[in-house]
Amino acid sequence: MDIRSYNRDAWNREVEGGKSRWTQPVSPEVIARAKTGEFSILLTENRFVPMEWFPPLTGADVLCLASGGGQQGPVFAAAGARVTVFDNSPAQLKQDQLVAEREALPIRTVEGDAANLSMFADASFDMVFNPCSTVFMPDVRTVWKECARVLRPGGVLMTGSMNPVHYIFDLYKADEGILEVAHSIPYSDLTSIPKEDLEEHMEKGLPVEFGHSLTDLLGGQCDAGFVITDIYEDYMLDSPLREYHPSYIATRAVKKA
Repeated sequence: MDIRSYNRDAWNREVEGGKSRWTQPVSPEVIARAKTGEFSILLTENRFVPMEWFPPLTGADVLCLASGGGQQGPVFAAAGARVTVFDNSPAQLKQDQLVAEREALPIRTVEGDAANLSMFADASFDMVFNPCSTVFMPDVRTVWKECARVLRPGGVLMTGSMNPVHYIFDLYKADEGILEVAHSIPYSDLTSIPKEDLEEHMEKGLPVEFGHSLTDLLGGQCDAGFVITDIYEDYMLDSPLREYHPSYIATRAVKKA
């Protein structure tokens, strides 16, 4: 299965459907505030990134990785950064182009696979901002290595990830409020659920997801040359798991000099 192509089409449909919060471009009011240095931005579903996590943005080269949708990139551009938005979905990138044209913001958009950033030279960026999207990528360690390559020494990687505990449960039963441990980690929609459930999932046009281990999510960043400097957790509001454990992890890491 060509996972990249399938998930690209799935996210294009998400944009067309107009219901996903991650496909909704920011308003002119949000951009106006960002131009004054006031903004709140998400790596995960609800908890805003602490302002002390950000390096100085004025004149900084920022890569918004798998971050289309017209949300984070335009805010960083309005705050004074030189922004490249990189995403697998052309429809998501069009949302950034829409805001860039509406607000006269100089944003570059690039379509591609987050595990292959070969179009960017070594040490091209001061910050990589990656909202919760590695869940759609089968090989997260390669993503971290590419992030390390394109960041300058001392550059910052911010990423939101799914907590592996989210995927140990039968998610179909979880939708009914039943928490039943059913899967091992790492998890994959392609191999961890029955064939008939996968077929139903794909008939609905939903993206294919992967639940990575903490060894790959956190240890993989360290192995790629990062030092993790801070971390926080966040809850998925529409999940029954929210009563017991956070579904998201956000990390700030710095590339070693």
